[in-house]
Amino acid sequence: MGAGRGGLKTKGDDVMLLVAETPATAAALFTTNKMFAAPVRYSREVAKRGRVKAIVANAGNANAATGDAGYANAKKMAAMAAEYAGCKASEVFVASTGVIGRPLDMEKVQAGVTNAARALGDDAKAAAAAALAIMTLDTRPKSAQREVKIAGKPVRIGGITKGAGMMSPKLATMLCFLTTDAKISAGVLRSALRAAAATSFDRIIIDGDMSTNDSVFILASGRSAAPAIKVGTAAYRAFVECLTDVCVDLAKQMAGDGEGATKFVTVNVTGAADERSAVKQARAIANSALVKTALFGCDPNWGRVLAAAGYAGAPFEEKKAVLKFNGALAFRKGVPQPEGGRLSEVMKEREIAIELDLGLGDGEAVIYTCDFSYDYVRINAEYHT
Repeated sequence: MGAGRGGLKTKGDDVMLLVAETPATAAALFTTNKMFAAPVRYSREVAKRGRVKAIVANAGNANAATGDAGYANAKKMAAMAAEYAGCKASEVFVASTGVIGRPLDMEKVQAGVTNAARALGDDAKAAAAAALAIMTLDTRPKSAQREVKIAGKPVRIGGITKGAGMMSPKLATMLCFLTTDAKISAGVLRSALRAAAATSFDRIIIDGDMSTNDSVFILASGRSAAPAIKVGTAAYRAFVECLTDVCVDLAKQMAGDGEGATKFVTVNVTGAADERSAVKQARAIANSALVKTALFGCDPNWGRVLAAAGYAGAPFEEKKAVLKFNGALAFRKGVPQPEGGRLSEVMKEREIAIELDLGLGDGEAVIYTCDFSYDYVRINAEYHT
């Protein structure tokens, strides 16, 4: 990995380049927004081929809503990276993040790619610089890595990500670049990535908005001594579990670094009629502006949580619900609980777990979110100007 400055951001590196030693097996996930950026359009075509040698990404400009010229610029970015990677442009993933609707300054991109190529390295320092380069409104870089044994041999998985706002499931405003040394086909890798994202990146909510640029890329070099991973095997299950662990770690880091956030919040719904219902109700709670502002104000306003669960469009019975905040009981089977003082104290904590047991079945789901602060409004009021 390498990072370089082109001048797309007001300060710091703003272009990241990742180059594999040889073409790697590749898979990707993208935003489901029908308005999607030029790099998403380009990288979707690259993903179909299942082989990639490089990833190039810029911060400071989303290259979204930029028409045919924007798509041409995404292709140019791929060609720039391909020159340094020694491959075809069709073997390069492209990603962008930043302001929508502004032409991408290709002279600055070229400078950034050139500087990133000069800084290429395979150590932790290079990876840390790359994680910094892709940040926009993030306050800190985000990375994670794990190792799993497959047939007694180590398989490594790691990744970097960015994302702090305009985040809602399917996916969220995020760029994520994952690598592994596993031996795995493109189809199996794609299946594993979808499974991992379902309970990680698709479970983040910061503000309920969905980006035009969301992209998750994973490259597998095949250099591990472990045997090839196949669907339906113990090796596949172990790989998915490890990949999910990495993705959940990254998802939590993004939710905890939400724009203006003062609290990291886990919404854990259990006892729902089924898993689908649990997801709907957890998302409704995490999406509620009233819940999020109460969290910022350290206000144990449990009624807002129950109201959100009730309007989520899933089975709900007030007389069966039990609600806790960090273990402090707020409501039990139709009756408010007299723990106001304790509730007020736990709401002052940096991490809050909202635990809602609906008492209706075996469905459960977890959503990662944060509070809404004054700074969230300020940041987004001033973002474009």
